Amino acid sequence: MERFCCTTQVVAGDGALAALRDMGIGRLLVVTDPYFMKNGTAERIAGLSGAPQVAYFDEVTPDPSVELVARGTSQVKTFEPDTILALGGGSAMDCAKAMGYFSGVPVVAVPTTSGSGSEVTDFAILTHDRVKHPLVDEKLRPKAAILDPALLESLPESLIADAGFDVLSHALEAYVAKNAGAITDALARDAFCTAFGALPASFGGNRSVRGRIHTAATMAGIAFNQAGLGLCHAMSHSLGGLFHVPHGRLNAILLPEVITCNGYTVAEKYARLARSAGLGGAADTLALRNLKNALIRLRRELKLPATLAQAGIDPAQVRRNRAQIVEAALKDPCCTTNPITVEPFMVHRILEEVTGRV
Repeated sequence: MERFCCTTQVVAGDGALAALRDMGIGRLLVVTDPYFMKNGTAERIAGLSGAPQVAYFDEVTPDPSVELVARGTSQVKTFEPDTILALGGGSAMDCAKAMGYFSGVPVVAVPTTSGSGSEVTDFAILTHDRVKHPLVDEKLRPKAAILDPALLESLPESLIADAGFDVLSHALEAYVAKNAGAITDALARDAFCTAFGALPASFGGNRSVRGRIHTAATMAGIAFNQAGLGLCHAMSHSLGGLFHVPHGRLNAILLPEVITCNGYTVAEKYARLARSAGLGGAADTLALRNLKNALIRLRRELKLPATLAQAGIDPAQVRRNRAQIVEAALKDPCCTTNPITVEPFMVHRILEEVTGRV
């Protein structure tokens, strides 16, 4: 039996930001980072809402900490907004959603990157003592998500690549997750195929495809919110908390090895996804190999690292912290929906494969 629910109102396409004015916002708190505050984007979008009272919390940093959320929540309680607007990438989404969760104020999400899917999920990832902790609750789901491609015109190459692999990993892991069903499969498959096909063009400077990738990121978010994720995300959270490498970049390093690990059990489903993406393979084992190799080629085309060492992480530090990395990955809730039961030896083996050498 499959249960499916998406309560977030999604407004997508050219001019989608105009929907803010129809939301009847009276007191608006914009949660963003210093970049969008300094370049005027935060004030411009707040103005589109028509809210007569506006305040800003512009302290968001990558991998938002519990302490940062506490400061933001204190401002919520002081200002007493009726709406929190999250403006930015996954970090801004997670910070704003956690602030809304602890204060009971609804969140409207305006993503400026195409990757996290946080604008439609029940997840917020917070960091404490160099460990990423997924907060999971239906109350974290934003009441609305606004997907306007006008916000994507100035994306740097590195952000397109990192966020793009986040979309691919969300879609692929949701497709084979334990709680997957017909509805999540359709969303995940379409999201994967769209992002896989359009990322090279977006990376090369073609802005016309970015709206499609933006929608695909949200579709992948809806899919994994229902179906779950897997070992790639569990290890990415563990490594990201320690070494502060962008989440999508870690996914790009880990995903091919996780496919190999899970492929012994779910080769048939990986093969279906590979064929849907036009990668061929008459036999399931060949299609699975084509899928893995295609992701490796795309990773290279997007100038992403193949190992943790290439991502700037000292292999000696990885080996020194191996026990902590493995323990945090095994405790991560994403492991519970991996298509096969995650054993410690699997995490150790993948870690050895991706560490690399300086």
